[in-house]
Amino acid sequence: MSSKSASVSPAKAGRMEQEKGKSIYSKDVILVMTASFLFLFGTMFNNPLINGYAESLGASSILAGVIVGIMSFAAMFLRPIAGNLTDKFSKYQLSFIGGVLILIGIVGYIISPNGEFLLLFRIINGTGFVLCTVCMTTWIAFLVPRQHVGAAMGLYGLMNALAMSIAPAISINLYKVIGYRETMMLPAAATLIMIIIIQFVGNRAVPSPRQKEKKQFKLISVNALPVALLTTCFGIPYFVTQADIVTYVAKMHMPVAVGSYFFIYAIVLLLIRTLLKNYFDTVRFGVWFWLSLVATAIYLVLLAYMNSNWMMALGAAGMAVGYGLIYSVLQSTALLLSPANEQGLGSSTFYLGLDIAMAFGPMLAGVVAKTLPGRWFYLVQLIVVPLALIVYLVWRKRLNGAIDNH
Repeated sequence: MSSKSASVSPAKAGRMEQEKGKSIYSKDVILVMTASFLFLFGTMFNNPLINGYAESLGASSILAGVIVGIMSFAAMFLRPIAGNLTDKFSKYQLSFIGGVLILIGIVGYIISPNGEFLLLFRIINGTGFVLCTVCMTTWIAFLVPRQHVGAAMGLYGLMNALAMSIAPAISINLYKVIGYRETMMLPAAATLIMIIIIQFVGNRAVPSPRQKEKKQFKLISVNALPVALLTTCFGIPYFVTQADIVTYVAKMHMPVAVGSYFFIYAIVLLLIRTLLKNYFDTVRFGVWFWLSLVATAIYLVLLAYMNSNWMMALGAAGMAVGYGLIYSVLQSTALLLSPANEQGLGSSTFYLGLDIAMAFGPMLAGVVAKTLPGRWFYLVQLIVVPLALIVYLVWRKRLNGAIDNH
């Protein structure tokens, strides 16, 4: 400890910590987090509807599947571009462009006369989604002191997770009442409000000339690579569950109210994020990793054998710890491991791992569902546990050092 830090009294140090804590919840931070919830709500709201909507427009089952998956595949190729752009341009400008593209995509869904047009607007939506996810994550990190990135990403990740769980639950129930096109007006309105909200953010996160100089194009942040791999491992069971749990329960004739699953997940996630918010900046990565790894194994087994609503609720709670908790820890770790002039690239590397899980998880699950007995649908997914453990053991010093070096 330096002599300067040693001379600070405990009372003064406490006041300094309180002042730092207040800075996290500035007007700009709240506005950007609200905007992030709205754009993600707008995108995730439509995901469960696209397949059925495409077929209602006359698309074949094959074309409908391509329309569903094209956004994730486009995102994988666009991530590096978005990451490099984010480190060179204003986060506001890119988020604004991303929001406009998402709005164009959703409005395009509503007016599409056939599946081919729907495919085009799906790509436009995906491009906007990539820009907003990378830029807003980096924007939040830009707005808070680096020593509070973990806490900020905890709250930001909570907003993301709530949008990803609440939006599909609403859309699945609403379209049955008012129809596809009318239902899609809600996410269009949410995206429009998001575009309006970011106009009121004072700090538009313009990189300094020093940060932009001699900046070479890179595909990924090498420092954040283990984060991307772990994001894929933890993300696969989540996105498989998001896409297939309703079908799985029906196929297995399980006596559970599966429509409540993601609402339980969201409530538990809100509780644990609130209770643990003060620890994200001080607790090493390994603690969160082991907690989430064990929770992942538990909830996969629970979902494989659930025969009551209590088991389903425990499975949802386990997923909140196994995926919902580690999500924001991985997000903040990617930023902490990346240099200050590569925060956008670090963020895009994290999301690349998420894109891979989102694209390939449900595809692999489809193969498992057709080739193995129903009970194995979730048991096979336990393979992500040893894979995640291998990644952690190889890079544990780097991952645990993220907190110490920020």
